[in-house]
Amino acid sequence: MEKKNSNRKGKGNGCALYKKCGGCQLQNMTYEEQLSYKQATCIKTLGRFGFVEEIIGMKNPYHYRNKVQAAFGMTRGGKIISGVYQSSSHNIVLVDSCMTEDETADKIIVDIRKMLPSFKLFPYNEDTGKGFLRHVLVKRGFSTNQVMVVLVTGSALFPKKNEFLKKLLSLHSEITTVVQNINGSKTSLVLGEREIVLYGEGYIEDVLCSKRFRISPKSFYQINPTQTEVLYKTAVDFAGLSGKETVLDAYCGIGTIGLVAAENAGQVIGVELNADAVADAKINARLNKTKNIRFFCADAGKFMVEAAKENEKIDVVFMDPPRAGSDLNFLRSLVTLGPEKVVYISCNIETQARDLLYLCKNGYKVKKIQGVDMFPHTKHIETVVLLSQRRPDTHIDIKFDLSELDITAAETKATYQEIKDYVLDKHGLKVSSLYISQVKAKCGIIERECYNKGEGKSRVPQCPKEKENAIMDALKHFRMI
Repeated sequence: MEKKNSNRKGKGNGCALYKKCGGCQLQNMTYEEQLSYKQATCIKTLGRFGFVEEIIGMKNPYHYRNKVQAAFGMTRGGKIISGVYQSSSHNIVLVDSCMTEDETADKIIVDIRKMLPSFKLFPYNEDTGKGFLRHVLVKRGFSTNQVMVVLVTGSALFPKKNEFLKKLLSLHSEITTVVQNINGSKTSLVLGEREIVLYGEGYIEDVLCSKRFRISPKSFYQINPTQTEVLYKTAVDFAGLSGKETVLDAYCGIGTIGLVAAENAGQVIGVELNADAVADAKINARLNKTKNIRFFCADAGKFMVEAAKENEKIDVVFMDPPRAGSDLNFLRSLVTLGPEKVVYISCNIETQARDLLYLCKNGYKVKKIQGVDMFPHTKHIETVVLLSQRRPDTHIDIKFDLSELDITAAETKATYQEIKDYVLDKHGLKVSSLYISQVKAKCGIIERECYNKGEGKSRVPQCPKEKENAIMDALKHFRMI
């Protein structure tokens, strides 16, 4: 596990799209400076709970993303472009190569873009409903070198499909499967419900922590496998498993953490609300011939309450919630279940700090804190925190104001960015600060007048119903209404 990075790439030598794209917020720093900045952020946010270990960085912090997604569109001059949406907009920034993305994936996407005119295929237009290609999604197994290409189209009609596939596979023989995903809805969601396997098995496999995982177009799989191994090994090490424990993997997804932990545990129970993810998890258990793990499709909080009622003894709980953190019902259920240890993995240290305050108020003590740099050149930080039950003869050595213990008050202070992240994670929608303020105003939460009414006689766009419902859900989650 590398603490330092040998590549000292200087300021100003990064991506030419840095200011346009907005995806990598820290490219104005060397990588060592980025690690120092992230370490300071960890200490500032989590240091009140205990000693923060030095953040674990990457030896080579470039081209680490095994999943690359590109939107397709047309310029006013009629040129086909592909790339990423500019931060907080629907404008596509043309991208040929990215310093964080897998190079094979980038080349495949560029070649698909170049192929379209010769096949008289054009990007889909959301306003007119005409056109063909909306997005291209490429996933590569870094250990297996298997490559999946997902073509997201506006309809199932695929003119010259066989010729197109033949040309694509001749250019990239490394592709092992191609899937057509149909999404004809006017939505910000990338993938639609219907899929057609055009070539191969319709999935790829990869190896992580010596475990084999099946990855389908909709499967969630960590995008940085190198650091994911570091993250998961750290989490399992923190749990200190002896081979006898009963482990609960909450928010288990396709079973990645649970399957890694199963090697050192007595039995593992994975709980996940997404039925598709549970189905993938069961397949992954069979792939790895892991017999001491079971998966349930259920709400993890309700599952823990029922387990407590049945006097089920859970020794360790692994939890890896989305960026919005855990809700109060889950935390209450966790306390009711009362596991000896909790290993909390988070991609948002601010919501993690909020949740830790509640757990520390209700019988737990933070024992270890470790940051992992999963997303070099961005502001995001992944952290692992070990908590254990407090004994009656011990004391809390955390320093904070009593007002901080009011979890409801803490959650009412959700920032606009936290609300945006929650809506994007759960609903797949991008919402603006204007739309958030309009919905907050409807709920009686006072906002600055300029947010809601605009200036002069200019017409202010009103929040669409779909996005309003998503923002309402976020406000309820953060208990602001």
